[in-house]
Amino acid sequence: MIVASNMTSQNSNRRVAISLGALVLVMVGLSYASVPLYDLFCRVTGYGGTTQVADAKSNQIVTGHPVAVRFDANINPALNWKFIPLESKVMVNPGEEIVVNYRATNLGTLPSTGTSTFNVTPVKAGPFFMKLDCFCFIEQTLQPGQSVDMPVRFFVDPEIVLDENAKDIGEIILSYTFFPALGGDPTQGGQQ
Repeated sequence: MIVASNMTSQNSNRRVAISLGALVLVMVGLSYASVPLYDLFCRVTGYGGTTQVADAKSNQIVTGHPVAVRFDANINPALNWKFIPLESKVMVNPGEEIVVNYRATNLGTLPSTGTSTFNVTPVKAGPFFMKLDCFCFIEQTLQPGQSVDMPVRFFVDPEIVLDENAKDIGEIILSYTFFPALGGDPTQGGQQ
């Protein structure tokens, strides 16, 4: 009787250990998947000021409700670049296609590759800021001393005028931050 009870207890303990091990593996897997899943969620919904990507320009332009769009540029200290918007602010009518340029300059003595993150404020403007084309979609490689103008083509969705939560938006700030690209030679992106 005692032997059977011991074997039942050992089997029970083994099942608990296997279940806990499986739970730990699932939790580790979810933690690795959470960043790309959150990024996907933000891109689809505009949550957190994430802008949207449009396949085509708007068919409608709404006059009488202009929106100011200001431009912000930042560099991670690990990337030896200068990065600025060439225009600080534009006035746009919702639906109007606009192209603005940022300029990046590699201040280092080696080629370096950067990638940018972006968002808009106020956060509730994210679903209405539609990018048609952007330097931020791909990594940028600059040779030593090279300067490049990088365009952003966008429009503000005319639906901003109809949305009760967003129609009071009079100004949107589009902000970019460049970082050294992951997977590259870390000596190429740092301070020279």
